[in-house]
Amino acid sequence: MTTTQTRPRPGRAAREERAPVRRWSGPAWLDGPMTSCHLVLGSAGLLLLIGLVMVFSASSIEAALADEPAWAPGVQQLIWAGLGLGAMLVTMRLPIGLIRRWSPIGLVVVAVLLLLVLVPGIGVRLNGARQWIDLGFTLFQPSELAKIVFALWGAHVLALRERYLTTSSLLVPVLPVFGVLSLLIIAEPDFGGVVSLGLVLTGLLWAGGMPLRWFGLAAAGGAALLAVVVTVSAERRDRLTSFMDPFADPTDSGFQAIRGMYALASGGLWGVGLGNSAMKWNILPEAESDYIFAIIGEELGFLGCLVVVTLYGVLAYAGFRIARRAADRFVQLSCVAITVWLVGQATMNMGYVVGLLPVTGVTLPLISAGGTSLILTLAVVGLLARFACTEPAAVESLSSRDRGRISRLLLPAPAAAVEPVRPRRRPEDRDARSRVVGSGRTLVHARSAPARSQRPAERPARTPPPPARRPGGQR
Repeated sequence: MTTTQTRPRPGRAAREERAPVRRWSGPAWLDGPMTSCHLVLGSAGLLLLIGLVMVFSASSIEAALADEPAWAPGVQQLIWAGLGLGAMLVTMRLPIGLIRRWSPIGLVVVAVLLLLVLVPGIGVRLNGARQWIDLGFTLFQPSELAKIVFALWGAHVLALRERYLTTSSLLVPVLPVFGVLSLLIIAEPDFGGVVSLGLVLTGLLWAGGMPLRWFGLAAAGGAALLAVVVTVSAERRDRLTSFMDPFADPTDSGFQAIRGMYALASGGLWGVGLGNSAMKWNILPEAESDYIFAIIGEELGFLGCLVVVTLYGVLAYAGFRIARRAADRFVQLSCVAITVWLVGQATMNMGYVVGLLPVTGVTLPLISAGGTSLILTLAVVGLLARFACTEPAAVESLSSRDRGRISRLLLPAPAAAVEPVRPRRRPEDRDARSRVVGSGRTLVHARSAPARSQRPAERPARTPPPPARRPGGQR
């Protein structure tokens, strides 16, 4: 009789150890070296295109009723978009080290501008707020520039302090500057600008590694401050709490919110058609700027709103992807701060349009009508695209492959994945510096002297002195 011996089956742990671990990494096209840059430019470009179309549609009736050409506001927005694209191309070519070196100077310039806007005769007061400076051909809003500069300066400071980063070192350089800028913006007053600046601060601290309990304490402090503001000013209380029940005061504090809801409700799933909005006939105030999302919902329906929300989601994914893949700490911090600001501001705008958040007056980035905000937002998009090119895979791809002249002109390859704040001086550059020689202060240029490579490698040895003679003629 033959006995058959069966081998014991390996356990589950042994099988899992021998089997290769397969992890889902998404579609193959997401692994490309330039995917992050393409996602940023693609999503921002589509949002800009939707914004231009909707500004043409939302502002045409109001312009016609004011005895102006119906296409005039749309053409003006198109001009701002052209200037913004020029600013985007400039920021796409900026070296990272240059941005870091100039960020402290930019912060000082922003603080001066925020002070100047409060001076009567320089600052222009519109709708009860002094937020703009008249440049002759347009109105410039310094608080928009403050968000970008604060994000870049805060990322620069936190990147420098990374080696001894603690909670106090996170708060001490950034929080006082945020307080000063916030006080200057509140003095205008611009509550929406302070909230947007707070989003930049949140992104910086979050990317810097701030513990979550500190965010809870900050939220509690913000709620307490908001309660004080509500109790002190009845006007602000009505504005901040009207979203809870806008029909309680339909002719004043709830006027915009109710008509925004009507616009969204009348749009349904497919919308009433592009250009067929009824709310833009001077029924919904600020239809082309603050409440343009309501016009999108009315004319393009729920599907149009879904496309806009999806594009902002793609922009958020691209920003966080760049921060995760970048090797430069400054790039990581800047990407998180800028992404949190852009997507957070879009969330606030869409939130108060649908009635979930109080009306803060912030615009919808890349879509709402406006000059300063559109130009600076496109400049920020150019910065994100520049940061995407500093990913190690992107640097290798841009440096190795044969690109055309236009591609090299628009998107130059970074020198390295981590660029120094100040360029390192080469030995020949140090030799080229002028120096003062002699007591007569004769200026001798070092380039006239022979280069180090042309000098003899070894100097002739000195002749040793003869040994001293001892008395008696003996050495």
